[in-house]
Amino acid sequence: MSETPTTAHSPQAVRRQWQIGLGLLAGIIVLLWWFWPSAPEPQGGGRWRDGGPVPVRVASVSRGDFPVEFKALGTVTAYNRVNVRPRVDGELVKLLFADGQRVEAGELLAQIDPRPYEVALQQALGVQQENQAQLRNAEIDLARYQGLYAEDSIAKQTLDTQQALVNQYRGTLKSNQAAVAEARLNLDFTQVRAPIGGRLGLRQVDVGNLVSASDSLPLVVITQTQPISLLFTLPEAELPAVLQQYRGGQPLRVEAWDRSDRIKLAEGQLASLDNLIDTATGTVKLKARFDNAEELLFPNQFVNVRLRVQVREQVNLIPAAAVQFGARGTFVYVVDGDSKVQVRPIVVGPSDGESTLVERGVEPGERLVLEGTDRLRDGSLVEVLGDAEAPATVQAVPMGREDA
Repeated sequence: MSETPTTAHSPQAVRRQWQIGLGLLAGIIVLLWWFWPSAPEPQGGGRWRDGGPVPVRVASVSRGDFPVEFKALGTVTAYNRVNVRPRVDGELVKLLFADGQRVEAGELLAQIDPRPYEVALQQALGVQQENQAQLRNAEIDLARYQGLYAEDSIAKQTLDTQQALVNQYRGTLKSNQAAVAEARLNLDFTQVRAPIGGRLGLRQVDVGNLVSASDSLPLVVITQTQPISLLFTLPEAELPAVLQQYRGGQPLRVEAWDRSDRIKLAEGQLASLDNLIDTATGTVKLKARFDNAEELLFPNQFVNVRLRVQVREQVNLIPAAAVQFGARGTFVYVVDGDSKVQVRPIVVGPSDGESTLVERGVEPGERLVLEGTDRLRDGSLVEVLGDAEAPATVQAVPMGREDA
């Protein structure tokens, strides 16, 4: 009688599968144990073993000036923006500007057909001349009547009537003069001039169209770009530092940077602050003024703002990566001459994520651990792999909101 073949679900097959699985698992555990590093690899090769020096990278404490800046998001706004519209009705016969052109105040931009207004001026001048002649004749008669009345040759009523007629002609002449002035003004308005200096936008009306003072569409828009303003907000917690300098008469420098915060577009000064805090956001509005000589700032442009409120001169500076945080507060690992580390509590000031100002706790020239701090304890022996360069002077150290 033949033996029964072993199936996939027989006890023998299941036992064999378990044995194979356990063997593979044991092999994986042995490999992990063997190749698992017990410490970071030093540059010279080989594996660091417990009990040896800990490989670390260090940087020295430097000393230099520390500009303290607040960061924010801002919007560029024009001091003046004018919609250029015609002030009289008529056919647009000339456009004397190009799109995007820079113009000065009073510069001629467009010409409306002046002929109807020239005719109106001539009519007003004719009526004025006619009334001037009537007034002169009435004044001559008045002088004659005054002489006759002095000789008691005419009645007083005749003299009074002539005097009233002269006054009437004088009043009519004043109306004529006003009509002439109005006609001259309307004729002058056929020349459309720039009310302010600035940068033109795109023209909205072409030559040959009938234009009117009541048109909703302007001929063109002029935006003042030199100077230009920048509106931004700061949290109310940062307001006291700004007010202390601003009210003390110190000019506060404001820098505008592009959206990537890599290119500085312009430098200006803080011009004014709002008179209240927005309770909904807990922020206050500020306005800066820029000469914008290169016209890199455009109205409605979003920029990153850096407001410099103070420059701390000759202070201790360390890389931000050297700062450690623990249950007892902020500290650093200081490497002494024997290549041992000392845990040193410090008092830190403002930081931008790259450099940090240290108020107390370190001295210039001391070496601080930047990398390899996870295995360090007070008194640990270290192997310095290489000194990282720390800047002697920080060019810009913003402090404030990270999202700015």
